[in-house]
Amino acid sequence: MNIAQTVDHTLLKANATKAQITELCNQAMEYKFKTVCVPTCYVALASELLKDSEVGVTTVVGFPLGNETPASKAFQTTEAVKNGASDIDTVINIGALKDGDYELVQADIEAVVKAAKAADAKTIVKVIIEVCYLTDEEIAKATELVVAAGADFVKTSTGFGTSGATLESVTIMKKVAGNQIEVKAAGGISDAKTAEAMIEAGATRLGVSKSIAIVTGQKVENDGSY
Repeated sequence: MNIAQTVDHTLLKANATKAQITELCNQAMEYKFKTVCVPTCYVALASELLKDSEVGVTTVVGFPLGNETPASKAFQTTEAVKNGASDIDTVINIGALKDGDYELVQADIEAVVKAAKAADAKTIVKVIIEVCYLTDEEIAKATELVVAAGADFVKTSTGFGTSGATLESVTIMKKVAGNQIEVKAAGGISDAKTAEAMIEAGATRLGVSKSIAIVTGQKVENDGSY
């Protein structure tokens, strides 16, 4: 597998600048990554920079806590797609899942899916369940809800939680998702060996900031984040 084509080349830091986003986009074109993943305020900039390339633009909704209302997430989604986002990564209402309010969790995801597809039917929706806060049973249930809500991917982590993707969580998610939806692993993936292990476990997309190190075989510190 071409690892570069699984990579959402990511910069979601609070202090990210236009210059850094521009560099991110240039790197993505050079290394032929699948998308860049940028804050919503930079979607239009990234879309313009990448308009003549094959690189898509991912952005985040309800990020990183997931506890906005469904209407708020839907609005963010519509605006992001209109500004050029090809992919939306949205965070579930984690508290609602922990409460067992599965109807709300699913409705929350559905609001984003509906808004994304209404703005552009080709939009890819990935749903972050933040596995560091969940039991194995909750990971499985959350994946079921993502499938039922009509999203395209279930994703492990924001990179802002207590830890990121694990092989165990990816394995559970893939087992539940089967061939119905795909799995994205994110958070703490900092070298090619780990990336390959995540893909072997079932991930078809990786959210990473250390993308160049992964595709060139460099060694960098794993701090648990993107």
